[in-house]
Amino acid sequence: MTSSFSDVDFSALVHAPLEEQTAVLEKVNTELTKYSPQERVVWALNHLPNNQALSSSFGIQSALMLHLLTTEKSDIPVILTDTGHLFPETYSFIDNLTERLSLNLKVYQSSMSPAWQEARFGKEWEQGLEGLNAYNKRNKVEPMQRALSELNISTWFSGLRSQQASSRQNLPIVEIKGTRYKFLPIIDLNNKQVYEYLTKFDLPYHPLWEEGYVSLGDVHSTSKLEAGMSEEDTRFNGLKRECGLHFEI
Repeated sequence: MTSSFSDVDFSALVHAPLEEQTAVLEKVNTELTKYSPQERVVWALNHLPNNQALSSSFGIQSALMLHLLTTEKSDIPVILTDTGHLFPETYSFIDNLTERLSLNLKVYQSSMSPAWQEARFGKEWEQGLEGLNAYNKRNKVEPMQRALSELNISTWFSGLRSQQASSRQNLPIVEIKGTRYKFLPIIDLNNKQVYEYLTKFDLPYHPLWEEGYVSLGDVHSTSKLEAGMSEEDTRFNGLKRECGLHFEI
């Protein structure tokens, strides 16, 4: 790593004018493209504000980010937003990885139970885009916002990758969201590179990978990949790709 930007006060940068933020982050992102994912993580842990956390859906390839981050910072909080409608295999996967990697797991949920929500609002995932948006906001977006606030997180790590969806094509490695940093160390990794990392460290894919799932969320709105479908089509009945967790904060 040839440049660390040690002359930049990143704690102050989040409060600087937008023009200054943009200029600095453009240079930082250009430099970070030269780094490996591990080097990016080390750089972020050393230079971005110290209250750091990783969010994880414990999806198909989530073991990569969990291993990557905990190898460098073993006690980093791992935030899971649990809708109460995940696949049984996902809950088992969470337990297995939590034990194997000694995760500092922080589970956040809606203040209203899944049963109560269904009694009050019906099956919102069957109510078109409007219903899905309301459901996701209550079960994904609000719990994540609460987690970041209660844990006082200044730097949020995520395993988003541009190959996963068109909505993620232009995301940078690091950006400022409000007064918080968002850091995506594997944003430019392709599926082959993910496979190579998981294989190198003997890490598992989610068990439903073997059954044809390429992206996972709730049981009621996740489909297997079928002929003629894109990865985006397998989520939310093909009506949308993002739950809003990463795009409404």
